[in-house]
Amino acid sequence: MKITVGIPAYNEEKNIAKIIVKLKKMVDQILVCDDGSTDSTCAIAESLGVTVIKHPENSGYGMAIRSIFLKAREINADLLVTIDADGQHKIEDINKIIKPIADGRADISIGSRFLKEDNNTPGYRKLGVKVITKVTNSSLSEKVTDAQSGFRAYNNKVLQSLTPSDSGMGISTEILIKSSKLGFKIAEVPTEIQYEGDTSTQNPVSHGTEVLMSTLKYISIERPLRFYGIPSFIFFAIGLIFTFSSIQYYTEVGRLNPNISLVAVGTLLIGVILAVTAILLYSLVSVVREGKAR
Repeated sequence: MKITVGIPAYNEEKNIAKIIVKLKKMVDQILVCDDGSTDSTCAIAESLGVTVIKHPENSGYGMAIRSIFLKAREINADLLVTIDADGQHKIEDINKIIKPIADGRADISIGSRFLKEDNNTPGYRKLGVKVITKVTNSSLSEKVTDAQSGFRAYNNKVLQSLTPSDSGMGISTEILIKSSKLGFKIAEVPTEIQYEGDTSTQNPVSHGTEVLMSTLKYISIERPLRFYGIPSFIFFAIGLIFTFSSIQYYTEVGRLNPNISLVAVGTLLIGVILAVTAILLYSLVSVVREGKAR
């Protein structure tokens, strides 16, 4: 089984060379997606003889992963490992990442920072990732502990069946949600991330919000009946309770209570809107999938 490693990179001239040099000793092929870097990232990668996919401008982490997926599919890679270019992942952990796939136990293997008791993830990151993971798990048949890990391995079946589309960091959860829908087996192995200060250039609040909203978007598309149906049922229940209260008040006092009546009408209306949305989106998604299957 030949191992291909894909590295999404944007302005990583400080780290890219040492990562490639280490990887060359362990894997068969290296793909670097230069996502519109303005430094020497591309030139360094090319000088080291790896395959470089060039984006003319910065398109986002998701688009870099998408380009790597498409290139790996084009070359019919047996196994693709994605690893970040910031130097935080231990290259040696690749052997651990690929083992569940090599053993036939999984189609996707994730390096989880939360399976190690002594992980040194900063508190705010840990909280953010766990919230996103909790939301993502609501749409997965196999639960994970680190839905935002970029250190992963995919077998050829996944590469041929799945095309990621999110342009941002939400692509990590998009892949998991779509993979679960397709019935792929997901495994996790403990890995270590080497944090040296805060290497992220993004605001953690805006970053976390972007990923969470993207995750909710894909859950709503993949599980519309559950995503909209459950809240619809809750609003209907609340509406009925307030409707009965409004009727009881009218029976006892002889007039409607405007506050209770307003809540009853409002919650019932929201329930109807959510129910209609669930049915329409479910029908639309079903039609699109049937069209693709033909």
